[in-house]
Amino acid sequence: MERRGNVTSRSDQVRLFAQPVLVVVIVAAVVIWALSSDLNANELETLNLSTILTLTGQHILITLAVTVLVVLIGVPLGIALTRPGLRVAAPVFLLVANVGQAAPALGVIVLFFLWTNIEGLWAVTIPLVFYTLLPVLRNTMVGIRQVDPTLIDAARGIGMSSGGVLRRVELPLAVPLILAGLRTSLVLAVGTATLAFFVNGGGLGELIDTGYKLQLNSVMYVGAVLAIGLALLVDWLGGIAERVLGPRGVS
Repeated sequence: MERRGNVTSRSDQVRLFAQPVLVVVIVAAVVIWALSSDLNANELETLNLSTILTLTGQHILITLAVTVLVVLIGVPLGIALTRPGLRVAAPVFLLVANVGQAAPALGVIVLFFLWTNIEGLWAVTIPLVFYTLLPVLRNTMVGIRQVDPTLIDAARGIGMSSGGVLRRVELPLAVPLILAGLRTSLVLAVGTATLAFFVNGGGLGELIDTGYKLQLNSVMYVGAVLAIGLALLVDWLGGIAERVLGPRGVS
């Protein structure tokens, strides 16, 4: 078992350093190939550095907005639903979050657009928060519930208040699971943000859609590779956050 654990640890370390390098090399190679190819007028209009950076920036902005809202909603709500007074309501909120993730992301975005008639950043961000909330909400609840009750009793025995137990015992021990849920939500947000072009939200999906409609394979290649590369980088950053922010000695 110890040998298997060492092998897994070495594999994680190799992945930690190799993943971002491979992503940067592959994305740079595809972009350089596309920009240096003999492009026609339609490709020149779409495949230029300014457009690529703008769409990538929009994609990152959508992901950041979704992440911030998911953390601000999912973590406090998950904590509240583990408290004695609200524990009975937990199945209802989990059911709603399950429905949000089970529904097709495109359907959720289109329904929100038809309901509100708004376009742009928030037209895609709000539905994606609903779509990606479940991993953070569920992991926060599971992380707090799995704390050994004897530790909580010991903390209360030395005079800690309920808030102190939450801040100094329950939350620190739940952090690894909360971060794992956030990492899953981030990857979901990056992937589904490619649908933002349906509601004029921008993002790398515009490159894929334009390439498909105009039969421009080079444009589709660049859009797809950038979206995949961004998802892998976000996953890598999530892994770094788990290592840095997780409490020492807790796995």
